[in-house]
Amino acid sequence: MVHLRKLYQVGVFMKFTSVFDIIGPIMVGPSSSHTAGASRIGQIARDLFGKEPKWAKIHLYGSFAETYRGHGTDVAIVGGLLYFDTNDTRIIDAFKHAKEANLEFEIIPETANKEHPNTARIVLGDDETEMSIEAISIGGGKIELSEVNGFNLRLKGGMPAILVVHDDRAGCVANVANILAMHNVNIGHMEVSRIDRGSTALMVIEVDDNIDGKILQQISLIPNITKVSTINS
Repeated sequence: MVHLRKLYQVGVFMKFTSVFDIIGPIMVGPSSSHTAGASRIGQIARDLFGKEPKWAKIHLYGSFAETYRGHGTDVAIVGGLLYFDTNDTRIIDAFKHAKEANLEFEIIPETANKEHPNTARIVLGDDETEMSIEAISIGGGKIELSEVNGFNLRLKGGMPAILVVHDDRAGCVANVANILAMHNVNIGHMEVSRIDRGSTALMVIEVDDNIDGKILQQISLIPNITKVSTINS
């Protein structure tokens, strides 16, 4: 397997108008699923964390674990955590940029079987906060978020979304929906999951456009809401 850094250095792909111009998204890397999708997984983890993490443990499963060096899955995820887009040439040197940003990370190939072969689990945090996500790369640079902090979900990563952690109390869902309606925000899909009845729940809302910060602030002030995060398109 030829490493993407080597391919870039020898100029194999310099004939394209962008860094790499392949079937699928414009991106740095040889594989839309293993590189562009991996980068998107890192970006979503960063979105949901809401700030630059200080450390990350990146668990790779299946095909990701077997071929991550050759396909650049490792540098792509780290680049995503640094919020580099899929066509950002800095992804190639993501490890160096992570060191400059004081982001400590560990790549952990796993042998356990997952439902999908291109699965990554990222645990990240800083001195105050820790969170985890699990996501799969389904091809063409598209991903699906399957778990956030122990909550199971099926969220496509192609649309903007709001994730609301709240107490499992009557009225929470209606109150959030009312604020979105007040601001003419169209809901494309909504689902609610909870770990146990009456405990903590997670509301996932896909919307048509990225949400203004003022709307998120309003949602965060609703009684029984504990955390509001967003995924931008």
